[in-house]
Amino acid sequence: MQIRRSFGDRLFSIGNITFFVIFTLLCVYPFYYLFIQTISSNDLSSRGLVTWYPKQIHFNNYVEVLKIKGLSHAALVSLERTVLGTIATVLGSAFLGFLFTKRKMWGRRFWYRFIIITMYFNAGIIPWYIIMMNLHMTNNFLAYILPGIVTPFYVILVKTFVESIPESLQESAEIDGAGTMTLFWKIVLPLIKPIAATIAIFAAVGQWNSFVDTLFLMTDKTYYTLQYVLYKYMNESNSLAAIMRSSQGAMNIDLANLQTATSIRTTVAMIVVTPILFVYPFFQRFFVKGIMIGSVKG
Repeated sequence: MQIRRSFGDRLFSIGNITFFVIFTLLCVYPFYYLFIQTISSNDLSSRGLVTWYPKQIHFNNYVEVLKIKGLSHAALVSLERTVLGTIATVLGSAFLGFLFTKRKMWGRRFWYRFIIITMYFNAGIIPWYIIMMNLHMTNNFLAYILPGIVTPFYVILVKTFVESIPESLQESAEIDGAGTMTLFWKIVLPLIKPIAATIAIFAAVGQWNSFVDTLFLMTDKTYYTLQYVLYKYMNESNSLAAIMRSSQGAMNIDLANLQTATSIRTTVAMIVVTPILFVYPFFQRFFVKGIMIGSVKG
């Protein structure tokens, strides 16, 4: 059965589609712009002459930037903290959110409210640094993992999601002799995959992009993350470009391939951004479902 649409409906659909197409292009363009800067002539990009399409395409920037000392090790550190930190955050927040649904938990209301308060109030950078220093978290890889194990927002999402699961499932398991850990691992955890995947996205992006903790807590280069190295190179790109230009030799200078501050900034930024862009599509199908169910009880 074909439904006839009025002129107003068609006009609204056209306007709606046009708006979202433009909005999508505005979201995609910064990444596209960043990419074409990395593969275009360095001389043209530094002068702002590359805007809509690449010019004098080459991939030498990636080859040269990947030669920067310490970059590969920093990438490994970022990968390790992202994987381990995400797993710890998902399991820690999921388990605590599950516990807050159990009426027999000691001091349940107090601890739940206590955790919620931390979402709105914090002591600031200096007390945080003093606490981390007293806990011997300076130059310690655990500083990337332990502080994020329990995140109040994620605990709320899991708690609300678990409350939407019929209690009869857990009651049946308890009658059969299942304890708290068995309930969590065998009953609850398999059922909360959508919200767990949603939390994993948030946690992974946060871990991958974080550099402030490295800036304050790490002086040993062994623990430098890729984002912190990017931060340093952003501030030192002019001097770094001069060093790389001198290493390329003074004979037969090719301006298109000659490293500049702009080429280093854009190339390193592209290297940092790309991995997390490929992670999101794998979790995207869980994202909407997890947020909707985890945010509204019922």
